[in-house]
Amino acid sequence: MVKIGTSDLDVSPLCLGGNPFGWTADETASFAVLDAYAEAGGNFIDTADLYTFHAPGNSGGESETIIGRWLRSRGCRDRMVIATKVGALPGLDNLSPRTIRRAVADSLRRLGTDHIDLYFAHVDDPGTPLAETLGAFDALVRSGMVRYIAASNFTADRLSESLQTSAREGLAAYVALQAEYNLVQRDGYERELAPTVAGAGLACLPYVALARGFLTGKYRAGGPVVDSPRAGRARAHLNGNGPGVLAALDEVAAAHRTTLAAVALAWLAAQPTVATPIAGARNATQIADLLPFLTLRLTADELALLDRAGATPPAHNPT
Repeated sequence: MVKIGTSDLDVSPLCLGGNPFGWTADETASFAVLDAYAEAGGNFIDTADLYTFHAPGNSGGESETIIGRWLRSRGCRDRMVIATKVGALPGLDNLSPRTIRRAVADSLRRLGTDHIDLYFAHVDDPGTPLAETLGAFDALVRSGMVRYIAASNFTADRLSESLQTSAREGLAAYVALQAEYNLVQRDGYERELAPTVAGAGLACLPYVALARGFLTGKYRAGGPVVDSPRAGRARAHLNGNGPGVLAALDEVAAAHRTTLAAVALAWLAAQPTVATPIAGARNATQIADLLPFLTLRLTADELALLDRAGATPPAHNPT
């Protein structure tokens, strides 16, 4: 188990992302993924009220609803740490106190629980004063509806301002940050956000941890076309350092007789400030590729090999 920042939340090394539930995974497939994750010892599930608004016929909250039904049917709410988010669902796409109060009630109802363990501001809201947003979150913590709060998709400056506001006003403070970070997308987080996260004692929960499937190895030059909603953005990593990263992942995965996904997650989990990577799965095959990470241990040399491969290539300066 790992600790999330300064909280007392003990979570498994892999956080299961709920984005596929109600989108690329129907309820039956979602339950199978959740069952496999729990049976392997996983206890940390991340979702959002936004998931999965963008899917045809959906209105948002579908992922929370499926997770709530699973928690009830398995009787395992007390064993699970549940994270969800507010601030990005159309109609509730801000962090005003009114929006937060309404959104948390909706999320609690859909999840079928009386509290949320970790409640994220899904995106920053410069239009609402930080003291108002944090005051609303603080009220939820004091009421017991939320145990801890966290931020997602914040800049370093806005994260620092938020933490300073909480300290000055005596309000609940963010204990974690969700940010886009993986072996082929490093510079933004490592250069801009990691120093702030480290300095404040926060934990990073990287999302898009497998670069939309690219780091599983299923997108390769000259390889078969993969039918996936994220295929276009994933294949973009075939430029730059992507092929070198795949070659390094192949080497390490072969040495451990494991999956590329497990190796990519192990590298990410070993990075300073990272508590637990977030990765989703839409079927039994995909979750089976992730679960070996829970017991995988890489050597210092293997981590260094991956680190070199994933380093951002120098800019080309034409002469």
